[in-house]
Amino acid sequence: ALLRRDGHVARRNFPQLLVQNLLQPMMFVFVFGRVMTQSGFLPVEYKSLLLPGIMALSMMISGIQAVALPLIAEFQYTREIEDRLLAPREIEDRLLAPIRIEWVAIEKVAAGMIQALAAGLVVIPVAWLLMGSGVELRLDQVWLFALIALLVAGFAAVTGLTLGSTVNQTQIGLMFTVVVAPLIFFGCVYYPWSALAEFPILQKFVLLNPLVYASEGLRGVLTPQFPHMSLAAVIGALLVFDLALLFLGLKQFRSKAVS
Repeated sequence: ALLRRDGHVARRNFPQLLVQNLLQPMMFVFVFGRVMTQSGFLPVEYKSLLLPGIMALSMMISGIQAVALPLIAEFQYTREIEDRLLAPREIEDRLLAPIRIEWVAIEKVAAGMIQALAAGLVVIPVAWLLMGSGVELRLDQVWLFALIALLVAGFAAVTGLTLGSTVNQTQIGLMFTVVVAPLIFFGCVYYPWSALAEFPILQKFVLLNPLVYASEGLRGVLTPQFPHMSLAAVIGALLVFDLALLFLGLKQFRSKAVS
C-alpha cells in the first residue's frame, strides 16, 4: 500500500521526475558521446565505452535523490514521514502504519530502486538518439544484466536511505560536494578501471567506491569488448555494499524516527 501511494505521487509529478532523471544523462551523452567524438577529439568507440558508465551514474543520482531528499526534508522539521505531495485530505503519517518502522524505510528503498532502474534503462534509447551511429551494445546474458542492474539500483537506493537519515537539510550542498561528487569522478564512469593502471595507489583506493563496481559491472555485460572487472567480483562487492549500507541506513532511520 505504501509503495502504491509513492507510485501515485510519482505519476502526479511525472514531468518533474522526467526532467530530473533525463537532463543530466542527456548532457553527458551529448557532450562526450556526440560533440567530442564527432569533432575528432575522442574515438568513435568511446561512445560504447561511455554509455554503461552514464547508465550507472544516472541510476545512482536518481536513486539517491528519490530517497535522500524527501527524507532530509521530512526529518528536518516535523520528524514525520508524510505524503507531502498529495492533496491535504490524503496526507497520512506513514509511521502510524501497522508495521514496523523499518518496513517504512524498506518501502522507500524499493521505490528508489524502481526509479533508479527506470532512469538507467531510459539512458539507452536516449543515447542512441543523441549519439547517432557507432554505439555497439551486446546483451548476451540477460539474466546477468538484470542481476547487476538490480544490485546497482539497490546501492543507489540504500545510499539515499543512509544519507537521508544522516544529513541535515542545511548540509545538502555539502553532501553532494563531499560525498556524491567524489563518487562520480572516481567511479570509473568515464573510463574503465584498468585505465588507472598508471596510478596504482589511486587504482586500489577507488575500490572503496561502490560506483566503480556499478560502472564496471554494466560495462562488462553491455560492452564486454572493452576491459572490465571480473563480473563475479563486481557482484560480490555490490552485495557487500548493498547489505552494509542497508543495515546502516535502517539503523539511522530508526534513530531519527523515534528520537
